Amino acid sequence: MEKKQTISTRRLVLAALLAALTVVGSALRITLPLEVAGTTSFHLGNIMCALSGILLGPWLGGAAAGLGSAIYDMTNPLYISECWITFLTKGAYGLAAGLVAWSGKRNWGYGKAAAATVTGAVTYAVLYLAKSYFYSGLLLKGLTPEAALATVIAKLPATTFNAVVAVIFAPILAIAIRKALEKNHISLK
Repeated sequence: MEKKQTISTRRLVLAALLAALTVVGSALRITLPLEVAGTTSFHLGNIMCALSGILLGPWLGGAAAGLGSAIYDMTNPLYISECWITFLTKGAYGLAAGLVAWSGKRNWGYGKAAAATVTGAVTYAVLYLAKSYFYSGLLLKGLTPEAALATVIAKLPATTFNAVVAVIFAPILAIAIRKALEKNHISLK
């Protein structure tokens, strides 16, 4: 007989909370006026995407990261048309971070949480920059390959900055939250 997987109410509530925090973190942004690169922003949403994967694991964490980011996109006319892409790319952020954090021993420390965040950040950056080149640049805007590449290059500083901020802060928050949960005898499983 096959054992059926269920999601506890506690994990479901934590996923909803992390999705909501991802919306708020994405809203806390500074948008740069770069005409060649479209809309480029510094924001805190990536911290929450990594945190979702680290705390909830790959599947539920990826869903929380993707859903929260897509909901933010739905609140902004500049991003609403691409909310489905954001769901997939930010979901991949949480998924990748969760795969690393939840592989092997579940008792992770700062190093594993940082490695998970780096993996999520690199996964997202590759997907986001590929989307900027192929979908936004070549397909939607009809740019030449050279102009689409210039757009990607213009987005590199903000993408890198957002990744570095997440790599610094997501592991610190993950450890603090896990310790607080464990102190109160609350399991993330």
